[in-house]
Amino acid sequence: MKVALIQLGYADGEPVGDRVARAASMVVAAAGHDLVVLPELWAPTGFDYRTWAERAEPVDGAIASAMAAAAAEAGVVLHAGSIIERLPHAGVEGKHLANTSLVFGRDGGLVTAYRKIHRFGFAEGEPSLLEAGDEIVVTELPVGGQVPVMAGISTCYDLRFPELYRQQVDLGATLFVIPAAWPLARIAHWSLLARARAVEDQCFVIACNTAGTHAGVTMGGHSVVVGPTGTVVAEADTEEQVLSVDLDLDEVRAARASFPVLADRRL
Repeated sequence: MKVALIQLGYADGEPVGDRVARAASMVVAAAGHDLVVLPELWAPTGFDYRTWAERAEPVDGAIASAMAAAAAEAGVVLHAGSIIERLPHAGVEGKHLANTSLVFGRDGGLVTAYRKIHRFGFAEGEPSLLEAGDEIVVTELPVGGQVPVMAGISTCYDLRFPELYRQQVDLGATLFVIPAAWPLARIAHWSLLARARAVEDQCFVIACNTAGTHAGVTMGGHSVVVGPTGTVVAEADTEEQVLSVDLDLDEVRAARASFPVLADRRL
């Protein structure tokens, strides 16, 4: 499976409409890949919480429509990162917004949506503004081939919670797709945790981060693909960059057969 990670870089001065058009053109330029991945909240920005309400939209809004069209034009499966979703009705906490990841098929149809379960901010930021997701998502990516590609979908801060990924493995995941807006200040944690999730669950990790600086926060970049034995297959630097990687998904089966650690779980 051929995968492209678009480590999009941006700053506060770029209009959202321009950034959406630029991201769409980068997706179209990735034609020939099976899966293309964008970062978390690349359009409404990951840390400028003050703008989220005005930039929120439904899952069939302008940003989603542009990404669906780009996926169809390129003929790729697109994990379009995440948007601030304006919910059709208030959630259990009475909030009307969520951090929602969207995956589109080669025809531009919506394959799945995932609302971020773990909200970052320690009672501020995401927890104060957004509803938490309550559904663990593992979906078959329609990339073709004889063996189904089962992807666990999560977002950024989720990476710190290993129990989520163990449950995704139990639901059949063989790879994890993780868009993020992870800051440079904690980028060592990002790299370490991506490798840990790969090793402990014997899965591929496809982790796409953001570059640039916005709302006074310098983003960490270092998007990374990690194999099921913990080997780093490819890693970006801190600038805007596109990683193109060929993955042999048989490596997951081989790793689990040669070192069947998951069979020894007792809890």
